[in-house]
Amino acid sequence: MARAAADPRETEAEMFGSIGGPELLVIFVIALLIFGPKKLSELGRTLGKGVAEFRKAATDLRDTLDAEVARSESAPPKEKAPADPADQQGTAAATDATTRDERT
Repeated sequence: MARAAADPRETEAEMFGSIGGPELLVIFVIALLIFGPKKLSELGRTLGKGVAEFRKAATDLRDTLDAEVARSESAPPKEKAPADPADQQGTAAATDATTRDERT
């Protein structure tokens, strides 16, 4: 019977294993052989810029959402009085009559 992992990171570590220093070194050497030193440095620079831009956009989005939530919580709720349809017709008719009288 398998026990349930309480921490999601434990489950992830069991599925993929933990990547240590020797594994990272092997991955780096393979990437160096495939891409070459010049292309690998450009690739790393581009990847770093992309990650930085993504983090900046995520931070800006989070700040915007926090500001909107704070603004909506601090704004008093707008109370709208229920409109009486008969009253609206009378007001509209009076306005039409006034406009008609002004034209003549």
